[in-house]
Amino acid sequence: MAAIESLTGRGARPVLIALLVVYCSCVPAQDVAPVAATTYKKRVLENAELQILSSYYAQDGDNAAVTGGRGTEELTDVHPTVILAMPLSDDGVLTASFGVSAYTSASSSNVDPFDGRGQADPFQASTGASGDDIWINGTLTYAHSSEDRNTVVSGTVSGSNEYDYQSVGFGGSITRLLNEKNTELSLKANVFLDDWKLIYPIELRGQDDLLDESSRNSFNLGLNFSQVVSRSVQGMLSLDLVQQTGLLSTPFQRVYFADLTDRFSGNFPLADDIERLPDSRVKLALGGRLHAYLNERMVVRSFYRYYADDWGVGSHTLNVELPVKLGQYLTVRPSYRFYTQTAADYFAGFNEHLTDNRFYTSDYDLSAFVANQFSIGLSYSDILTRARLLGWGLKSIDVNISAYGRDNGFRATQLSLGVKVVND
Repeated sequence: MAAIESLTGRGARPVLIALLVVYCSCVPAQDVAPVAATTYKKRVLENAELQILSSYYAQDGDNAAVTGGRGTEELTDVHPTVILAMPLSDDGVLTASFGVSAYTSASSSNVDPFDGRGQADPFQASTGASGDDIWINGTLTYAHSSEDRNTVVSGTVSGSNEYDYQSVGFGGSITRLLNEKNTELSLKANVFLDDWKLIYPIELRGQDDLLDESSRNSFNLGLNFSQVVSRSVQGMLSLDLVQQTGLLSTPFQRVYFADLTDRFSGNFPLADDIERLPDSRVKLALGGRLHAYLNERMVVRSFYRYYADDWGVGSHTLNVELPVKLGQYLTVRPSYRFYTQTAADYFAGFNEHLTDNRFYTSDYDLSAFVANQFSIGLSYSDILTRARLLGWGLKSIDVNISAYGRDNGFRATQLSLGVKVVND
């Protein structure tokens, strides 16, 4: 839910799914034993593991980009995902992920606000068919560990599809453990090739000079350095670089100009133009994480990230999580996240752009704002898998609820559930 607002946009979902699968397919250093002197070798993953994840997300606000920065942002989304990790050998793990996101969006329904019943209004959803969509994603990752378990190499392919947007991706990573597995270095790279179906606001369709580009390419490079500082402290530094080229605007988002006379159809203002943005963007993020073990019941997890891009957006993110063990199996995880960003050079609100501007957007994701997010989670872990579920050992259950808000009135809540079982 806006966990990484600046680094990702509409194409974020394939990126996040791919990173999740890579994470799930690599066993952490502290969980892997060195190669034994006997002929027995501990497998990277002893048994198949199945994760079933689901979330419900709801948001609302009054600054919809589809209607030029003024209008309802009401949206609901249900997102189930299944992730299966399977050991193919002592050293190799194949992970397959499949997810579906089914959403209803009041603002998207106003791409054509005249296709339903009643009078069109930017603050009311159209009753036509354009407000619903389904996003489907599949990811396949293979990770191979060296004999001494100090090197892990992985490769990933992914694909996703929705009504007006398709994406294919591929990438890989290499992780090296040093200093008796107290130091970890990793390098990851991903490429995403996306294509839009060019859908414009209904009142602008038929024009010949809107857009001549429908593809977008994203190239991502990440570097991580993790270090066990002491028995109770672990730190990590990260660097992420993203370069995007092609169609970086959203074709059906409207823009209104201050130096043109407003035109209406009923209560609905007719667009002056669509959103127009540069065809290239470079993003940089620097992050740091520090985990401190306080006692047998409490850990402090902190994270900070600085972000900047060549569109003028800069941001700071601070996240603090305080897991507390309530017993042998239960952990409660309260957390707080603070986020602030500057506006893109091309942003202005409803009816604030001028016709002599080359680029313009009224998407409030590119505005200046401050956001706060409060979350609480509850985890049940049965590492001995004594509990059984349909023949599988129940390894963990996680429940989390988050409340997110910006200082411009945007609000969102998310409820998520995750279950992991192991086939032993």
